[in-house]
Amino acid sequence: MTANDNQTLAALGFEVVPVAGRIGAEVRGIKLSGTLDARALGALRETLNRYKVLFFRGQTHLDDVTQEAFATALGKPLAHPTVPVKQGSSWLLELDSQYGGRANSWHTDITFLDAYPWASILRAVVVPAAGGDTVWANTAAAYQELSPELKSLADNLWALHTNDYDYAAVRRDITDEQIKRHKEVFASTVYETEHPLVHVHPETGERHLLTGHFLKRILGVSSADSARLFSVFQDHVTRLENTVRWRWAVGDVAIWDNRATQHYAVNDYGDEHRVMRRVTLAGEVPVGVDGRRSRTVKPAPVSIAAE
Repeated sequence: MTANDNQTLAALGFEVVPVAGRIGAEVRGIKLSGTLDARALGALRETLNRYKVLFFRGQTHLDDVTQEAFATALGKPLAHPTVPVKQGSSWLLELDSQYGGRANSWHTDITFLDAYPWASILRAVVVPAAGGDTVWANTAAAYQELSPELKSLADNLWALHTNDYDYAAVRRDITDEQIKRHKEVFASTVYETEHPLVHVHPETGERHLLTGHFLKRILGVSSADSARLFSVFQDHVTRLENTVRWRWAVGDVAIWDNRATQHYAVNDYGDEHRVMRRVTLAGEVPVGVDGRRSRTVKPAPVSIAAE
């Protein structure tokens, strides 16, 4: 971030406090709403480009309607392609621990689409007394720490992403009912997209590893080699040095650059109740190092990129 960026944030009354060394910052002195002006929204986007995920404490004034209004001011909301929105809302996806809303595996949101979301806005509604944190990882830092040889390999690999994956294999303690719901709701329509393993961020120019649990296989290699390669690159993403962990309180909001991160909701709170509500913002089709764009395999290609 440049000195001018910092002056802009200060002039708007923002305070940006880094949370971890490579990713994440808390933004203080701002009240999120759909009426924020263009200068404030631009400053938030610039700050998000640097820190990848931003945290906002005490946004208890937000409800479903005003969360959607803020999301609409920041970008173009995108409904999940298979999971119904919360009743009475236009874009909100409710993640309720009592109904299978425990996303405890490393992923980037909805990468089985070609133009997957550029950002997600998550609000804490009900939090357990202990546990239920969320962890994010910086996929640019992961790429930067690769050796030159691994960077060269990653730059030339492509992978198939899909929502039709082995749900039980990526999560522990899964019930038959959760597996059934995954098949009947989440994978009710099967999507498959081929993405470059490394994509170039459209705003920062940084190179990011694009892996996570929607990656089904790396193309052009055997299934055994695909699994080994996935493990190598995914392990770099989730190294503790590349992560930030947030302890939620009711009214907290997190906004993350979905093109630059993976995240994991820690399922360590037993039978306690946890409810989060999320709006995602439509993105654009990723571009690989060689300039080629991601491509839809299934169903028939239809882009939902942001206008």
